[in-house]
Amino acid sequence: MMKEPVYIIEETLLRRNLQLIADVAKEADVEIILAFKAFALWKTFPIFREYINSTTASSLSEARLALEEFGAKAHTYSPAYTDEEIDDIVRCSSHLTFNSLSQYERFNDRVEGKASIGLRVNPEYSEVGTMLYNPCAPGTRFGVTADKLPETLPANIEGFHCHCHCESGADVLERTLVHIEEKFSKWFPQLKWLNLGGGHLMTRKDYDVPHLINILKGLHERYPWLKIILEPGSAFAWQTGPLVSHVVDIVEDKGIRTAILDVSFTCHMPDCLEMPYMPEVRGAEIVEESSSLQSQTSEYVYRLGGNSCLSGDFMSSWRFDHELKVGEEVIFEDMIHYTTVKTCMFNGISHPALAMLHKDGKLEILRHFGYEDYRNRMD
Repeated sequence: MMKEPVYIIEETLLRRNLQLIADVAKEADVEIILAFKAFALWKTFPIFREYINSTTASSLSEARLALEEFGAKAHTYSPAYTDEEIDDIVRCSSHLTFNSLSQYERFNDRVEGKASIGLRVNPEYSEVGTMLYNPCAPGTRFGVTADKLPETLPANIEGFHCHCHCESGADVLERTLVHIEEKFSKWFPQLKWLNLGGGHLMTRKDYDVPHLINILKGLHERYPWLKIILEPGSAFAWQTGPLVSHVVDIVEDKGIRTAILDVSFTCHMPDCLEMPYMPEVRGAEIVEESSSLQSQTSEYVYRLGGNSCLSGDFMSSWRFDHELKVGEEVIFEDMIHYTTVKTCMFNGISHPALAMLHKDGKLEILRHFGYEDYRNRMD
């Protein structure tokens, strides 16, 4: 048993997702690419290259990761390119999408002939309920609405990019396409490709994959000249591994017991606080804290607390089948997608290691983190 916290990605589960995604891409005749914003463990890229050919980037660093580690130029979109970075980004990109007409006007001459140029559009429709994640909320900074587009696009704009989803089903895509086509299909004859963004959670157990394939086939029938691109992130790493932590102390106040762990929600599981959502903990059930206060002395109910000095670095509550002891593992399920790319080193807290559980059962440590990693971020 490892004594340090660790994210463990399981190769068998990763390959399961990759095979499903590759099958969808082939049957629907679309390209499905990996979004680094959700998963960027580059030591796993040789496995990815067995199933997909491209990735999507949102920054110069991600674009370089695509070219230098994945081995193929990126489909790049950023809300705002800078004069200092645009040329390097173009060097690393096969496709480059502008967020606004003003960004297009400023930089398109530095992209033309070097990457396929796209424009992000806003259909003003999204079913994402959490406003923090809704890219089409009123006042959004993402994309161009139909009323702002000229009747004839500049000749070097070859594609539209549209992102409206977050862990959504095929039915949401179907309803969203109605709005996309209603507002933007009159420009489709001027284009070569349509990127439908991410949030297509096709590897979730209840996802209607056949319906997704039929939707995409129908889109092809209506616009056979358009190459269709999807760029999910979560779908690739969905339920591919846990974050293993350990109990370091048990404290109690006002009848509330907290198991303090060697990981932090704010540092290592930020979406739990941002979204927010309650993660699944192996061997425990989620309970309402308000209903459990009276019984905490007789039941094994605990808040789980992070090891940072942020007061709100905790979540409530879980019931275990035994009394927690210092040193034992607490395992958070499904902590690979987004979590591994959004971690930070607030408080200088030790970052969990990264590991892969291979098909043969061997655990390979991909990376340890130490003091130098924290220090060098401030150098």
